[in-house]
Amino acid sequence: MAIDSNYAKQMSTQLATYEVQSSLDRLNRNETNYKAQRDALGSLRTSLTTFKSAVTKLNSSSTSMLSNSATFSQEGYATATVGTTAQAGSYQFFVEQLASKQQVAVTGLADGSPSGTLSVKDQTFDLGSYATLAEAAKAINETADLGVQATLVRSNGAVNLVLTSEESGAANGFAYALNGSKDNTTELSTAQDARLRMGGSYGSGGIELTSTSNTFDNVIDGVSLTVSKTHKAGDAALTLDIAQDKAGTKAKAQTFVDAFNTLMSSFDSLTASGGESAKRGTLAGDSSIRSIESRLNGLLRTDFGGTSLIDFGISADRNGKLTIDSKRFEAAVANNPEGFEALFTGKDNLLDSIDKTVASYTSSTNGMLKNRMDTLDMSLRRIDEQFENLQQQYDTHYSRYLKQFTTMMQTMQSMEQTSGMFSMPNTSQSNGLF
Repeated sequence: MAIDSNYAKQMSTQLATYEVQSSLDRLNRNETNYKAQRDALGSLRTSLTTFKSAVTKLNSSSTSMLSNSATFSQEGYATATVGTTAQAGSYQFFVEQLASKQQVAVTGLADGSPSGTLSVKDQTFDLGSYATLAEAAKAINETADLGVQATLVRSNGAVNLVLTSEESGAANGFAYALNGSKDNTTELSTAQDARLRMGGSYGSGGIELTSTSNTFDNVIDGVSLTVSKTHKAGDAALTLDIAQDKAGTKAKAQTFVDAFNTLMSSFDSLTASGGESAKRGTLAGDSSIRSIESRLNGLLRTDFGGTSLIDFGISADRNGKLTIDSKRFEAAVANNPEGFEALFTGKDNLLDSIDKTVASYTSSTNGMLKNRMDTLDMSLRRIDEQFENLQQQYDTHYSRYLKQFTTMMQTMQSMEQTSGMFSMPNTSQSNGLF
């Protein structure tokens, strides 16, 4: 018989595969399991990070859970920023003056040959020492603590050196003088404070308030005003009404509720026990994952500042999702707005506690989920090493079986050839004797 190398290779492959099949199946199962766990932990970490971002935004120093609204009787005169400490009330103002910067133009200068001495505050600039006005402007701008900026304005072939105070307000004006030059100086605007009158009538009575800028910070507790247009004598006063923004406050509470419920949906999907019609979650039965969920739920039931979520009509349904009882919520917030704010915001209160708790799980340095994922990565690397070792075992088995089959077929071929040498000749043909 001829040696059939394809047959030898096929049989060697089958037998070598049989030798390693059980180990290969085990490694494949472990690899699939580890990858599924890692993907699930990564998904949960993403969900927790998204939830943490929402909580951090609600708990930032520039925001609060309470919303107050500001309403003006006339548009265009002012805008308001209202904080949580603002008390409901009505206030009347007259905007009598807007803040401005001092601005002076030195006109008619020759750009290529400036001359004269320019004094600004306590600094003196010899314009004749500069080749161009641009160099003179640069020298002014580079003078430390001068508080004045210089720029060039060109019109109809003439070049004007314009000086402007960096800040508005009367206190930020500057003295100037131009000597030894035929050029002129023109006052474009004066430095003045914004002036606001609370109560009284235009120009008299009430309380006069001033600001170096057009913004009056905390002019009323928790309220800052920015003015943009002045009244004239005889105009009606600008009325500002401060009130609690019920819809805005509830919207912030709803943002928290929605973020938490989205996180809980992620937990439900990943830890589902499964059944006839439901898929079992990858992290089902994982006690450490259940402990995260349990700890977060525990924080929702905790009193902070003497109140808890349930006091404001926020409770969990039978599926663990939060809901808001609108009527109870609005009544409780109206009755105790400070308590509502204290429940959510402030050091070690609800949002801060949730933020810190979630951070302990999601931290990229030593968070629990990262440590779990790192352990799985290590296991997957070991799986890769075991696959390489198993491949070497397979190769060894294959080589041994191929050698054995080849030897066997060579032996059979040799035996067939030897047998042929001793076979009897064919005598069936007549020898002519009969």
